[in-house]
Order: sequence, then structure tokens, then C-alpha cells
Amino acid sequence: MLKKRFFVFFCFLFFTLCYSVVPTASRGEGRLPDEPLLEQNKQQTEQAPVILQAPEQQTETDQPAAAKDPGGAPHSSKPLVTRAVARNIALFTERIRERFTLWLQRSGKYLDLMKEILRQNKVPEDIAFLPLIESGFSPNAYSVARAVGPWQFIAETGKRYGLKIDWWRDERRDPVKSTEAAANYLKDLYEMFGSWNLAMAAYNAGEGKILKALNRSRSDDYWALLNTRYIKDETKEYVPRFIAAKQIAMDPKAYGFENLAYHSPFEYDEVVIDKPVDLDVAASCAQTTETAVKELNPELRRWSTPPNVTSYALRIPAGKKDLFIENLAKIPEEERFTIAAYTVKKGDTLKKIASKTGVPIGVINELNDGMKVLKTGETIYLPPKEKFCMDRDDRATMKKAVYQKPKKKRSNKKIIASVNKKDSYVND
Repeated sequence: MLKKRFFVFFCFLFFTLCYSVVPTASRGEGRLPDEPLLEQNKQQTEQAPVILQAPEQQTETDQPAAAKDPGGAPHSSKPLVTRAVARNIALFTERIRERFTLWLQRSGKYLDLMKEILRQNKVPEDIAFLPLIESGFSPNAYSVARAVGPWQFIAETGKRYGLKIDWWRDERRDPVKSTEAAANYLKDLYEMFGSWNLAMAAYNAGEGKILKALNRSRSDDYWALLNTRYIKDETKEYVPRFIAAKQIAMDPKAYGFENLAYHSPFEYDEVVIDKPVDLDVAASCAQTTETAVKELNPELRRWSTPPNVTSYALRIPAGKKDLFIENLAKIPEEERFTIAAYTVKKGDTLKKIASKTGVPIGVINELNDGMKVLKTGETIYLPPKEKFCMDRDDRATMKKAVYQKPKKKRSNKKIIASVNKKDSYVND
């Protein structure tokens, strides 16, 4: 019995000593985080990675933060950092090379625009490469945590930084407005931590978690956290992944990305309209396609511009403003915005109609100038069934509601299946 206990103690001591000298990455702490909605990439290099440096605290005479390069000097003295960056370069150039090629090509549409917005907000312009690892520069990126858009804002943070999110629009998807919000958020994080590395780590994990990790580790350096268990593996990979993506994007040929077909820059005219307009009507006025209008206005979730605002700046293809205004003036107001008439039946309530159609009660009220009591036989207005279908966020919201209030006699699986099928409604 004594021998057995001694053997168990010896094994425990042996594995403890071995574990303490195993590199972080081989213990699983360097594993790849969940890929963004689009996915992520990787490749290897022997060249020393470019590491973000914490700029000096600014005074009024200091150079603005935008002029300071967040990917400053080589940092070859940190082998852990070199390995982390190389691991992610290998990811982008080998494992998901095709997807990263797509992201690089898509960056041509938004990169210059985002750099300019960051410069104007005194944020280092190279942070414009961050959407490469957040969303692959897709306005339609949508994560399992319901983070949305090129900068992957969750709703709470997006609203805190001025983004409008309602049934009609989601400005997290807009490349201009979301970049403005991201610049302000990152600038606040930089002021909190004094380091762009830590600011980006907090952008990924939340400022509270990074503050707690720094306090526990008694450090003020992002790289010091890589050898701890105070932040998740995803956050440990976040800055190295950004550095790897940026290095490749700045010199893709050096990493084997040849003949990239970059998307055309995001260019447009804006027209301010004071009444809602269907997107297909707007497209015909600008002599373009509805798809083109949607691509220029990715924040729009429905078939029209929002009817719940006094005016709306709609983007149309560059050079089409005068043509649009001229053509729109020829269309009667009642033909510009489509809504469907619905005759209230006996037993109908706003709650029942909302449940059947998938349209929130608040939206039904908006379309009908507010209602409290329905009367059998009266006409109310609803979204047109031929133009309205629930989007991804609608379905996620309904699934959440179903999980919170499951019906007693039906399983959750059956309820969710029925929700998935209800992409549109029938006015029967």
C-alpha cells in the first residue's frame, strides 16, 4: 500500500514538472479561437513580426495617435510572440488560404475609406486591418454571439457608440457608421489602457476582463498575459492574428497571394428623402439594380427605407443623384412605399397578428400611427408579404423567445422547427 501511494505521488510530481516547462501553445492555450462569421486564415514566416507598441501618453503638442504606427518596430526578442504571429500567418496562407484570398479582395472596397475615418478620429490607420480577422470585411457578418457587421459589434456596445439598431435598420452593418463607432470605442480603450495592443484585446474580450487580467498578473503589457490563464485563448491569439493579417495584407505577394482581384472602392452619392421609399423603386429611379442599392445601404433590413424617421440619407451609385431626384419626382407618393392592407377578423389581437406575421407589435403600431384596440372588420396595414421576410436577427430573436417560454405540450425542437419555416406570412 505504501509503495502504491509513493508511486502515485511520484507520477503526480513528474507530470507537474513536465507541464510547467511545456510552451503555452502546446498546452492548448494557443489554440485557434472560434472563427468569425466568415472564417479565418494562416501562414508561416521566419521574418520577425511587427509588434504593436504602446504610444507615449499624449500631450497637446504630441503627434496625434493616428500618425503613430501601431505596427511599429520588430520585436524579435520575444520568441513567444514570434511563434504566435508565425502560427497565424500559417493559418491564413495554408489552412484557409481561399477564404483569406476572398477577404483580401473584399478589403479593396472598404480599406481606404476606413483608414481615412480612423485618421480623422486620431486612431492609427493600420487598425483598419482589424476587420480582416473580425468579419473578413463583410457588412453581413453575423456571429453566434449576435455580433454584427464588419467590426462585429454586439447590440449593447453599438448603441453605446451611437449606432441605430431597430426593426428597420442596423447601422452595425454600415461600413461608414460602424467604423466611426469602432474608432471612438478603440480610442476610449486606448485612453483606458495606454496601449493599442491592450485596446484591441479589450475590444475582443471586453475591458472588464482585461483590467482584471492585468490586475491579477500585475502587468501592464498584453504580451505578458499570453503566459497566464487570465484571458481566453481567443484573446491570446487576437493581437498576433491581427499582426499576421496586417503583414500579409500590406505585402500579399511576399506570402504567395498573386493576382488578387480587389473589389472596387466604396463610392456613392447620397440623396436625402423625407418619405419612405421601396428599394426597388429607388433602384429604378437611379437606373440600377435593387441589389446595388442594398449593397450601398447594408444597414437596411427591410424592403424600404425606414418610415419611422423624418428624413433618411439614401446612398445611390455615384453620378446618379440628379437622375434619381428627377425620376423620383415623377412617382406619386402613394406609389413609392408599399404596405399591405389586412382586414381584422374576429378574435384578432395585436399579439396574435404579430405572432402570425413575425412583425413586432411596435412596428405594426408604427405602420398604423398607433393602435390600442382592434375592431373586427377594420383595415390595418402590415408589411407586404411579397416583399417581407424575416432576416437572421428576427429568427434569432424568435428562437430566444421560444426557449424562454416553451409551450407545455410541445417540445422545444418542434417549436423551433416551426419558427424556422415561418419566413413570411399569409394574410388568410
